[in-house]
Amino acid sequence: MSFPAFSARRADWTRYLFFTGKGGVGKTSLSCATALRLAESGRRVLLVSTDPASNLDEVFGVALSNTPTLIPGMSGLSALNIDPEEAARAYRERVIGPMRGILPEAALRSMEEGLSGSCTVEIAAFDEFTGLIGNPEVGQSFDHIVFDTAPTGHTLRLMSLAKAWDQFLDENTSGASCLGPLAGLEKQRAVYSAAVETLADKNLTTLVLVSRPQAASLREAERTSRELRELGIGNQMLVINGVFEASGPADALAGALQRRGDSALERASGFLGSLPVSTVALRPKNILGIEGLRSIFEETTDPIGGRCAVSAHSSPQSEKWDGTAAIPPRLDFSSLDDLIAELSAPGRGVIMTMGKGGVGKTTIAAAIAVALAERGHAVHLSTTDPAAHVAEALSGEVTGLTVGRIDPVAETEAYRRHVLTTAGANMDKAGLALLEEDLRSPCTEEIAVFRAFAREVAKGKDKFVVLDTAPTGHTLLLLDATESYQRELNRQARSTQPEGVLRLLDRLRDPEFTRILLVTLPEATPVHEAAALQEDLRRARIEPFGWIINQSLFECGSNDPLLRQREMAEQRYLREVVDHLAKRVALIRWQADEPVGTPALLALVRETGPAFTSLQPTLR
Repeated sequence: MSFPAFSARRADWTRYLFFTGKGGVGKTSLSCATALRLAESGRRVLLVSTDPASNLDEVFGVALSNTPTLIPGMSGLSALNIDPEEAARAYRERVIGPMRGILPEAALRSMEEGLSGSCTVEIAAFDEFTGLIGNPEVGQSFDHIVFDTAPTGHTLRLMSLAKAWDQFLDENTSGASCLGPLAGLEKQRAVYSAAVETLADKNLTTLVLVSRPQAASLREAERTSRELRELGIGNQMLVINGVFEASGPADALAGALQRRGDSALERASGFLGSLPVSTVALRPKNILGIEGLRSIFEETTDPIGGRCAVSAHSSPQSEKWDGTAAIPPRLDFSSLDDLIAELSAPGRGVIMTMGKGGVGKTTIAAAIAVALAERGHAVHLSTTDPAAHVAEALSGEVTGLTVGRIDPVAETEAYRRHVLTTAGANMDKAGLALLEEDLRSPCTEEIAVFRAFAREVAKGKDKFVVLDTAPTGHTLLLLDATESYQRELNRQARSTQPEGVLRLLDRLRDPEFTRILLVTLPEATPVHEAAALQEDLRRARIEPFGWIINQSLFECGSNDPLLRQREMAEQRYLREVVDHLAKRVALIRWQADEPVGTPALLALVRETGPAFTSLQPTLR
């Protein structure tokens, strides 16, 4: 299928541009490049990340905050991150500040405690988001505001919140809530209503769906498109990023890569015919810096073996490496199967795959679950990712393996019923009405999902639980919730909390009970995001078990010029992980066919030849 190349040089771009899609598809690169082009054409542009795990800082090599910062050397382009924690601190102060000197200290401390949960973080980030599009005074100095949105699940929640909060304020007749964070929302109502109208206005807002030429990515784009249309956001276009065309018929790997992409596009032809589609060619190396962003819209002329872009977060040792040094030697006796042998030794417990969206956490989690079940263990494979694609078809194929998903809608309804039948059992009519209003708050979903996550972890007492977790930002908020939600739930005192909730943090910190695998691609952003996640986990006294580098072209044997450039560009990131970041490292090479189904997953686990190798860390 043939589509025109994506171009940022359009005279009809709307004021607000949202780039969204499955994690790892290239939203950040395309949103940054588009913002750059608009600025170079003389427009005043603000680039905003709503992702809790934003990497705009790394792309531009500048420290950003939640206020607009001019990008050095780029007149007309400013950027900011909506930092959820910083937004929460500012939100708390806006609510509590006016009361200082009026209320006693005890009352102020009580208010602060009520605003300490993860729900406050989400409301505060949403408050920042809607302020940019619902308050004309905020963005009046910019011609365009370009949003680099979070991975799909977070984006859908962010978009739907505009209606959810507006509806809640319509229905909440008491103006009260036992969740604390809702304090002060009423005065923002006009801003929220304007945000809802702006998102649905085709003359103001364009939704740019980004996908890879891959079946799962295109399915996610189609689902996102449908759900956003249901929310009233109908002005959509699709950009297919990373389209590859082999340089000739002789190279087997290059041919397989092109056929895989062509096949995925053909199977999605119905969806592709429903909206405007354009493409961006696969680039030879990771996109970083102003020149790298400009190259997205240009034909590459990089020589084979050219030095890859230097990341602002690289270690001093790796910055000096020019791509010519030899990679540490292979250990032929080590494989993913060997790693699973270590993981299986306790006979039970929790195994979590974590990392940036789109790195292959679902596939690796499924492969580990299948392999553990094949070894005779009882295994439950589950996900906390709002945008997950765990293959339910695996359930029943392997003896001892069950597959499930934490469904936010189902969990919220179950939690609602539980609260009404327990805390609401002895309430009078007025009290029950107040409780029902409170439970219509979007915060209720966060509490319900948290309880479900704790329930899944608790199953590790008797079997293996393999959790395909959400992309990094969502995961960090989820892990942070282990303490903040405990305070919030205790404060509500609605009912005695389940044993799983009470013991969750202890279980996550127990290396004999929980083993975390950080999954990455051999590229700058996924590696550095995984490294940041590792540090956050360590601050929470949770030590990762090991790293898995997925979809590598290392020693792939291809003679295709572009693939050889990508192979050489990724070696610095392999070296960085091996030498400086990981205690255990497994490397999985790019697969000609998507590993779908039990046989393919087992083949991925057992492969020790050209499709799989492991690297020995040389420095701790």
